[in-house]
Amino acid sequence: MAKPIRIAVVGAGGRMGKEVVKLVLQDADLELVSAVGLSDSGTDAGTLVALPPCGIPVTSDLEMALVESKPDVMVDFTNPQSAYGNTTLAVKYGVRPVIGTTGFTPEQIEDLDKQCKSRGIGGLIAPNFSIGAILMMKFAAQAAKYLPHVEIIETHGDQKLDAPSGTSIKTAEMIAANREELRQGNPKEEEIIEGARGAYYNGFRIHSVRLPGVFAQQEVIFGGYGQSLKIRHDSYERAGYMPGVKMAIEKVMGYTGMIYGFDHFIE
Repeated sequence: MAKPIRIAVVGAGGRMGKEVVKLVLQDADLELVSAVGLSDSGTDAGTLVALPPCGIPVTSDLEMALVESKPDVMVDFTNPQSAYGNTTLAVKYGVRPVIGTTGFTPEQIEDLDKQCKSRGIGGLIAPNFSIGAILMMKFAAQAAKYLPHVEIIETHGDQKLDAPSGTSIKTAEMIAANREELRQGNPKEEEIIEGARGAYYNGFRIHSVRLPGVFAQQEVIFGGYGQSLKIRHDSYERAGYMPGVKMAIEKVMGYTGMIYGFDHFIE
């Protein structure tokens, strides 16, 4: 029987981090060896997620955790301000990073790819780990070949920091790769209220809705002569991302370099 994959969870006290801790503690193929968080230092990681104590206290020192616990994979759901430094530190110690934080620049991703290759390890940066959301992106990219007139409407809770979401940006990138830039709408259109038409990307628009009581939704709307096509994905709870997180953990064990986008794992 293969040994469990050793996991360090960074951002363990966050909403997504707690779900990852639960996943690791309840999966025989995975082993939690460290949990890192700024506000829960000293708390048992099992207790933190309402499970029996596991003997792994949360620490605030990521470097010490990586050195002492020697994980195979670091899963990071923190914030754009921390994630790049955390990822660089993980690669330095030969730990494969699986990053669920958005905000990386293309230059940072390219740099991290070089770092991973120099260490002979794999890594993943993914705006979304939902298998359903990835299928939505792939279907939208395929549809764009035939229906180039498109707009994206993404809806999240009112406390989400970034707009547009990382998922909608990744969707837009995949759509843009399959269509020529086409500026949509009336060429003489005028916004009576600034921003009414949404954010401009490669000729089409992305609309970000932020409301309390909403978790995560995205709809991609295509228009054509006498027809429309709507591709929509709804997420209802964070646990829905965990099958994708586990798949990512397993995949990064078998390749070299930094991959951007979970869609590369879904054929």
